[in-house]
Amino acid sequence: MLCACSGEQFKFDEPPPQSPESLATRDFSASGLSSRTGTVDWDSKLEDAQVDEVESTLKEALSLNYEEARALLGRLEYQRGNFDAALHVFQGIDIRTLSSRMSKAIAERTRPLKPRSKCDIVPAGVMSLHSVSLLLEAILLKAKSLEELSRIKDAAKECKMILDVVDSALPNGIPEGISEDCKLLEMFHKALELLPKLWIQAGYLDEAVLAYRRALVKPWNLDSQRLACIQKDLAATLLFGGVEVEVPAQFQVCGSTAPKNNLEEAILLLFVLMSKMLNGQIEWDSEIMNHLTFALTISGHSESLADHIEQVLPGIYTRAERWYLLALCYSAAGQNDTALNLVKKISGCSEANQEPHIPSLLLGAKLCSQDLQQAHEGINFARAVINLAKNQNEHFLVQAHKLLGVCYGNAARISISDFERNFCQREALAALNSTFATCKEDPEILFSLGLENAIQRNLTPAFNNVMRYSEMVAGSTTRAWKLLALVVSAEQRFKDAEAIVDLAFDETGKVDQMEYLRLKAVLQIAQQQPKQAIETYRILLALIQAQKESTTDDEVTAQRRLEVEAWLDLSSLYTDLESWRDAEICINKAKAIQFYCPRNWHATGALFQAKARDKEALVALSVSLSIEPDYIPSIVSTAQVLMKMGNDTVPIARSFLMNALRLEPTNHDAWFNLGMLAKMEGSLQQAADFFQAAHELKISAPVQSFV
Repeated sequence: MLCACSGEQFKFDEPPPQSPESLATRDFSASGLSSRTGTVDWDSKLEDAQVDEVESTLKEALSLNYEEARALLGRLEYQRGNFDAALHVFQGIDIRTLSSRMSKAIAERTRPLKPRSKCDIVPAGVMSLHSVSLLLEAILLKAKSLEELSRIKDAAKECKMILDVVDSALPNGIPEGISEDCKLLEMFHKALELLPKLWIQAGYLDEAVLAYRRALVKPWNLDSQRLACIQKDLAATLLFGGVEVEVPAQFQVCGSTAPKNNLEEAILLLFVLMSKMLNGQIEWDSEIMNHLTFALTISGHSESLADHIEQVLPGIYTRAERWYLLALCYSAAGQNDTALNLVKKISGCSEANQEPHIPSLLLGAKLCSQDLQQAHEGINFARAVINLAKNQNEHFLVQAHKLLGVCYGNAARISISDFERNFCQREALAALNSTFATCKEDPEILFSLGLENAIQRNLTPAFNNVMRYSEMVAGSTTRAWKLLALVVSAEQRFKDAEAIVDLAFDETGKVDQMEYLRLKAVLQIAQQQPKQAIETYRILLALIQAQKESTTDDEVTAQRRLEVEAWLDLSSLYTDLESWRDAEICINKAKAIQFYCPRNWHATGALFQAKARDKEALVALSVSLSIEPDYIPSIVSTAQVLMKMGNDTVPIARSFLMNALRLEPTNHDAWFNLGMLAKMEGSLQQAADFFQAAHELKISAPVQSFV
């Protein structure tokens, strides 16, 4: 409880009541409060300590004025929980009239200490800091009373008055000379913290952000923990508030590091807080790390997040947790090899004595499922999760079985022997079907099952799976539309597939739209509509050129790849139409974008092959295979050229075709050429079998690869 300082009296425009007795009688008789000259009898329900304190204050304050008395008595009503009565008392204080005098008093009495002359004294009539503090406390308690009475907006306006008074007196912030235990400072700091929270409760997020910025833009002598809390709350409001609040002119700073939007401002604040935590200026706060993780993730700066995780002091995370978080960061940044190496460390010998970290094993299975060459490693990760999560965590168990099926499917595509391939294909379907039987509400399981059925040419189940997946996700994913169109094209229903592509075109973004345009052109070629296909490619290339200047780095990479594919599709079309000049122009366009591309040189070889220039074709195909030795179209084309060169090259051609079938057993061109080779050698029955296989595979082949 503040006591009156220096016995000063202040004269106000409104005449005060004749005595403390008249004040109490007029406004507080309902509360049981009365006053007699020199003595005070309080309601028996008040605590003894409060009574003694108030009584002592009133005895010492021989010249207690009207506003101070209301401030003290209003405080008592607030402490008793009588918020209506407290509000009634506080409303008798005309703060708007007193605000200028309060600001003047704060400015005069907080000047830096310096040698004074005898005449250099505080002007007469300036309020004491005690009186100002008492009135600021009254405003703060009035705001809290309004908050308790659910008048949040009015509470925020009252609280803002405290900031206006102090800000007007101290435009450059609070000087260092004021001690931290000063009552005025305490009231002001509480108001700084309360105001933005009140605006948030009232639903005025823009005002809340401005209040937070106002609290941070000047040195208000906040302790480090209090300042960090305000910075964290502002960052959270900027991230999750859903309102873009521009920085006012008086808060703006120039320079390349100035934040351009709410997200950048939040990230800068969180960087500052992370630095403080790492330097020991404030205590570790997991919420700050969570907010930073969210902010850097949605902004696409996963590598920066990894740097901050690496800087976290030992003891906050275990080694497994730290490596797992780093693996997530590098995976999000597209560095899957680095992420997988970190996951392998978690499951390595150094952690053999530690409790297994199931999330990292599951992440390892997911990373391996995205790389054909890591398929067997993924199977091991998935089986480890299944063994650990059995009868413990149903979610991990379901996801592990799903990834097990995907990894088995990948393993089948890289298997050398037919026995191993057939085994992996059976295991893939078995794992995915059992997973779907356990968890029917997960659409991703259906998609994986549909994709695996499509790859194995089980077209009817694949179609049903993809249709059910589309229904579950309400047609909101582009890959579902594309897979559905490819499955329908594999059933030789090209017109229906084109209709699906047209429907998907209106539901997707600009990059996906360009993918669908290319797919539409390929479908038109399959329907023997070259003119329509050429027009579709023209539209596609025009869109790519128009959007080159307004795309992100990731989109630029995707568009460059798509542009190369479009030019090469056109070259193949012109080659089939025997328009050699146009085909050559298209190939040169593709090479200008990406010279070392196996398909570029395969297209060159196909053009020479169509012109019956077999030696030049063989050279171009050799270049293609030197870039990518397992590029199947070039392997098959090389075999075709070798077959034309005489009997001496037939064994070499056969080895090329067998290698192509090892890499892709469903390649109908390879089977057809094997049939031609067998026919050349006089093995007619074998040739018939090869031709039959080629025919069956061709009538179930999609216009583009499923994967």
